[in-house]
Amino acid sequence: MSNEKSSVAPPLGAFNADLSQSSVSGLSSGAFMTVQLHLAHSATFVGAGIIAGGPFRCAESYRAAAAIAEDALTLNALYVCMNPLIPQAAPNPAKLAEVARETATQGLIDAVENLAGQRVYIFTGTEDKVVDSSVVDTTRRFYEMLGVAPAAIHYENTLPAGHSIITDNPEDNPLGVNRPPYINQGGFMQSRVILEHIYGPLKPPVERTTGRVLRFDQREFFAGNPRASMSEFAYAYVPRAVEEGAPCRVHVALHGCKQGYNYVNFVNGQPDLENCPPYGNRYFTTTGYNEMADANNLIILYPQAEGTDNAVSQNPEGCWDWWGYTAEDPRSPDYYSKQAIQIQAIHGMLQRLGGQ
Repeated sequence: MSNEKSSVAPPLGAFNADLSQSSVSGLSSGAFMTVQLHLAHSATFVGAGIIAGGPFRCAESYRAAAAIAEDALTLNALYVCMNPLIPQAAPNPAKLAEVARETATQGLIDAVENLAGQRVYIFTGTEDKVVDSSVVDTTRRFYEMLGVAPAAIHYENTLPAGHSIITDNPEDNPLGVNRPPYINQGGFMQSRVILEHIYGPLKPPVERTTGRVLRFDQREFFAGNPRASMSEFAYAYVPRAVEEGAPCRVHVALHGCKQGYNYVNFVNGQPDLENCPPYGNRYFTTTGYNEMADANNLIILYPQAEGTDNAVSQNPEGCWDWWGYTAEDPRSPDYYSKQAIQIQAIHGMLQRLGGQ
């Protein structure tokens, strides 16, 4: 790591943020990670937004799915947590709610009782061919079984959307498709719906932002460990008033697979640097979070996962870890606890923003 690179992206700064009013949302692998981060640090968050994501630790639904532990996790991720052959093969929310309680009892995540009184937004498009709607329905039931009131859950499962976050940008994909960059036009900003459900009435988004998208060096938060499969840089949108000292809240926005700023397709295990898709900054610039942040003194934190495909970490699509690829020992994977490398990194960023 050179000093020159660090000078290009300064360290993440501290602001007048009330961390007790933090929230988190994400799409796809970012949605699975949203659930994990939400449960790991439920004492910090007031709500979550989950777009096409499954329940906590669903990749461990059938630990005997293969002779090799790592293969079992992958098979569970693909055929239980994403595309079960039949709805009955989707994750078992009652079983996973009990797993969450046991995990909390072990001190690996915050007490699940913190979830009572929180607000959760859950979305699945009827045309989603990546994460089946039957899986996302179990996420709703999972949260209800852990004490989130049904009235506090905004569950949307009727829109004919593909696998995507929804915007009103005319240049984004048509609503029903399932292709990168997984940002589809549907006539509204889903980010606004998420934030208003979590926080209640908010000021409408500004037409022109006054703040800045700050690039910072996120390597310090995972100690540069290649197992993290996280990028060198991450981003945060900070309104001008917040930079000048105004009190604020923080929302963590987690991109999905193939949506990180430096996503590169891997071909036969090698990065295809000649054909890089030119949409890596779309999630943190065009999804509407920043316009809402500017109007409501919110910081939006955009951590960045990175594609890797080597002996240390097999994550070629740049997904957040929700099935154990960061684990040193796949027989006892830790991708979901407070000590998990990615969760620890993101929580460290959040703490920094609050001056802790």
